[in-house]
Amino acid sequence: MRLRALLDNDALGLRLLGGEAELDRGVRGVMTTDLRDPSRYLSGGELVLTGLAWRRSPEDSEAFVRILAGAQVAGLAAGEAELGSVPEDLVAACSRHRLPLFAVHESVAFATITEFVVRRVSGERAGDLAAVVDRHRRLMTPGPAGGGPEAVLDLLGSDLDLRAWVLSPTGRRIAGPGEVLPASVSTALAGEHLSATRTGRPGPHRATVEGTVYSLFPIRNTGHGGAPSRDVRESVLSDWLLAVEADAGDWPRARLDLLQGVTQLIAVERDRRDAARTVRRRLAQEVLELVQTAAAPAEIAARLRLAAPVLLPGAGNAPHWQVVVARVDWGQDGPPAEAGPVARSLLEEILVDRPPGPGARSGERPPGADASDRIAVAHTGEEAVALVPLPALPPTGDTPASEEGLHADELLDAVRGPLSAGLADDGRLTLGVSAAVSSAEGLRGALEEARHARRVAAARPGRVCAAGHHELASHVLLLPFVPDDVRRAFTARLLDPLREYDRRHRAELIPTLEAFLASDGSWTRCAARLHLHVNTLRYRVGRIEQLTGRDLSRLEDKLDFFLALRMS
Repeated sequence: MRLRALLDNDALGLRLLGGEAELDRGVRGVMTTDLRDPSRYLSGGELVLTGLAWRRSPEDSEAFVRILAGAQVAGLAAGEAELGSVPEDLVAACSRHRLPLFAVHESVAFATITEFVVRRVSGERAGDLAAVVDRHRRLMTPGPAGGGPEAVLDLLGSDLDLRAWVLSPTGRRIAGPGEVLPASVSTALAGEHLSATRTGRPGPHRATVEGTVYSLFPIRNTGHGGAPSRDVRESVLSDWLLAVEADAGDWPRARLDLLQGVTQLIAVERDRRDAARTVRRRLAQEVLELVQTAAAPAEIAARLRLAAPVLLPGAGNAPHWQVVVARVDWGQDGPPAEAGPVARSLLEEILVDRPPGPGARSGERPPGADASDRIAVAHTGEEAVALVPLPALPPTGDTPASEEGLHADELLDAVRGPLSAGLADDGRLTLGVSAAVSSAEGLRGALEEARHARRVAAARPGRVCAAGHHELASHVLLLPFVPDDVRRAFTARLLDPLREYDRRHRAELIPTLEAFLASDGSWTRCAARLHLHVNTLRYRVGRIEQLTGRDLSRLEDKLDFFLALRMS
């Protein structure tokens, strides 16, 4: 807005005391101050409101006005309530520095002027940005020729002074300014968004993280054939969000509508990226159907050779492969109509920034490749299946092929918090990961291995659980399926006497037992581990055997104690 707009509003009752030739200056904001030196809070273009409390002598006016002129403010409005009228020394100082000066009658509140300026400035900026966004929409809608969400967020920053980020449901940064949100903040925002959306509250959602207020706007994905989701559970775990570093609670309707338009614009980019995965999804679906129908290995191998250049560009035609299986289960309300696509969207999101694993090498993705280039996820029923290619690595002798690639215990580390919030009290995500295989013949076994691992994960407590192939060859596979009453009876019989003795005597028999078993029954290693004399260790082990009636020199009794500790 221009300074002269202040005089056009009779309700403000401002009187111009000097600077008529400068009334076409633009006003970018407003600031109220009675500091003698407010320069640190000025960025240029402000209308400064002051009650003159800083003025103790006529000489103070020159110093104050010089500071304002140096900060390139638009103008000065001085209140008459403190001194009865604006001092002539202030009028003269403003004239010397060509700073427009207004007198504010004592009946006019500074808040009234502030509200007028803010409304005009915000309205003009929002109108300008809305026009730019409309033009950008026309550029982006046909396809990938537009600037993407980064361009829209740049406009929010430059035209409305709003810092904003586009985040995935797990808190992964998709677009935003140069300032990177800390991982703790982005995952917390994603969790707040998912939790609020699951309760059905309309956006934007207000969230305070590490002392900063954010407004969270859902970015609705109109996938599923272009129709809105019928069940919130079908979209809450796959929709993006726009996190704006501001409190939108007191925004005018025009600005809220503008931000909603921005989310619709970004949703176009989301749909475009989703469409780009169509080929990879189709290839994965074809391979999955061949594997499940026990097709000939030669036929599966031919389809894999076709898929490899798309799924792993530049890595050759003979990579290793891993299979990851995911399933989303719901509580009493049952699964949504499209449970498979929900699991597929989640699995794709988890695998975008997956940990590389000990067998991965740096630089294996070609320059310019998108993070989703190596994701191919199909779904069957309520289950999602990912076919993950790994580069064919030359044998080094350091890493067995079965240990290359993805590891279940690392995949969910960064996403467990926000996804648990999105699943709320009636949903679970379970994940199973196979070993790496190097041929089509191994894919069927890898699929079964991943499914068995997922069932192991499903037997564990928690909203988000994963298990890997290495757990299928140990007692870990058996323990989750032991009935709870059998678990309690078995562990109580062996460990309760030791716990009760530790409680009464602080003897640390349970920690001693754990260390003894971890040391393979070696007296010297266990004593060194616990920083005890060997005789003290022998006394404790003897007390354990006396209380339980077991003999820790026998393999069977060692095994019973080991299982009891693992199940407790």
